[in-house]
Amino acid sequence: MNRMNLIQGVLCLALVFGIPAAGLTGEPLDQLKGTTDKVLSILADPALKGPGKAGERRELIRKAVDERFDWEEMARRSLARHWAQRTPEEKREFIPLFREFLERVYADKVEGYSWNKIHYEEERIDGDYAAIKVKIFTAKDQVIQVEYRTRKKGNNWMVYDLSAEGVSLVSNYRTQFNEIIVKSSYQELIKRLKAKSVQN
Repeated sequence: MNRMNLIQGVLCLALVFGIPAAGLTGEPLDQLKGTTDKVLSILADPALKGPGKAGERRELIRKAVDERFDWEEMARRSLARHWAQRTPEEKREFIPLFREFLERVYADKVEGYSWNKIHYEEERIDGDYAAIKVKIFTAKDQVIQVEYRTRKKGNNWMVYDLSAEGVSLVSNYRTQFNEIIVKSSYQELIKRLKAKSVQN
């Protein structure tokens, strides 16, 4: 399993099947668990089973995920220095495109990934930022370390990045996006993201 596939799988597992460890009851973790409980209930709902319900099921999952992920912050961090060079119109175009790209990449994995259990190891809060460490036990007896990075916006703790085995999701895309922009152009990146979204 290469790094990107590992991160993709971990995102799905940690988001969908979160089980808090005893004694960890901080607000960031509670809110994260609330989102995972929503997704779990959607996946377990008999009325949403079957291929004919795939579209409705994924739309409900998307809405639940949107409540917990700060797509604008993820998009900004993924573009890094190139973000400041974008016009307001380009930023408004990029954020939903980036979100749709990630959601389409992970859709099948959310519904079909094999797993065993997930255990929340530690929650660290520093002002308006918090990190939640998670240990995932896969069905193949692999143990994967994950860390959610969240920040407080109003009353909500929003995920802006996560890392699997030390590999940051945002950093991974930042490297890929920067390479495309530097070697070609920002317009080429947009073209590729749109093409990927259609393919998935």
